[in-house]
Amino acid sequence: MPNTRPDQIFDGNGVCNACLSFLRNKKIDWNKRFEEFSEILKEVKTLNNKWNCVIPSSGGKDSTYQALRARELGLNPVLVTATTCDLSIIGRKNIENLKDNGFDTVEISNNNITRAKLNKIGLETIGDIAWPEHVSIFTTPIKFALKFRIPLILYGENPQIEYGGPKKSLNNSILDRAWLEEFGGLIGLRVNDLVENFDLKKSELEVYTYPTKDELSEFKIKSIFLGYYENWDSIRNFKEAEKRGFKKNENSLEGCYFNFEKIDNYQHGIHDYFKFLKFGFGRATDQLSYCVRRGLISRDEAIQKVKQIEGKFPSSYLGKSLKEILNKIKISEKDFIKICDKFTNKKIFKCDQKGDLIKDESGSLIKLIYDNND
Repeated sequence: MPNTRPDQIFDGNGVCNACLSFLRNKKIDWNKRFEEFSEILKEVKTLNNKWNCVIPSSGGKDSTYQALRARELGLNPVLVTATTCDLSIIGRKNIENLKDNGFDTVEISNNNITRAKLNKIGLETIGDIAWPEHVSIFTTPIKFALKFRIPLILYGENPQIEYGGPKKSLNNSILDRAWLEEFGGLIGLRVNDLVENFDLKKSELEVYTYPTKDELSEFKIKSIFLGYYENWDSIRNFKEAEKRGFKKNENSLEGCYFNFEKIDNYQHGIHDYFKFLKFGFGRATDQLSYCVRRGLISRDEAIQKVKQIEGKFPSSYLGKSLKEILNKIKISEKDFIKICDKFTNKKIFKCDQKGDLIKDESGSLIKLIYDNND
């Protein structure tokens, strides 16, 4: 992983904490971890609920695997989907596929007008068009669990383990408010900020509001990472999901090495491009680093592929033009480029003598360094 990733730490040999975590996972006694998990399941199954588990679900390959795995373990899950901001055709098909596999599914979303406002505010103020999605995937499941008295929320991977994070996060099995405020959706914008500084009412933002301490004290809910209790593997998850009807994108995906993730939302291309502007890497780096750690590709080959795939101006995504995507949130392409430049880290990209960013004919930037060893 690049040294520009937030919270990325390297040991004395130049090995990042994501790789160290991967090596550490090989030494974990997964049977012992599963015994711990079995105790949680035993307690949950004693409760006389129609649903005894909430699975936050996008319809993607990981949440499809989580649903299949939960049912295999004897749970009766309900899948709670905070419907993505600009749902793609293939994203809708994969949500429907879960219903066809016999899973109860609840979809919750804000109205399109408010959400478009929030997409625009997120992009303009913190460089994150997906802020509403990043928040609602955490606020919606726990609100639903509280309402229906469901004792367990089963998330998938802990991204701090897979992609690199502080040491204290590596042995964490629980997703609580403290985790969300440090690593998850409760960072960046806050509901109170939106009410005070923008033309929004608190009643419009109920979907994005996390339960209070008093509300959480009314009923005990445990939110955990399945990836803490079994060795997480995204490629395995995809293969298992595909057996049950999950669809990948047939063509290569802009800015990505894999074509089976980040396929549910037309805004993903913009989100990942801003990650590249801020930190000098995008989705392809995450995916290829995953492959390098597992010996599926050499490091040198991965760096070459990153250079070929990553950092291109997001003129389209999943076949939808940038203009169409931006029209939905009332931003022009000209203003979009200004927002891009505002959030670009000039230390990472080539600039002229005046300090202005140098771009190629397609509008893409020129990255200075692709290898931490350079």
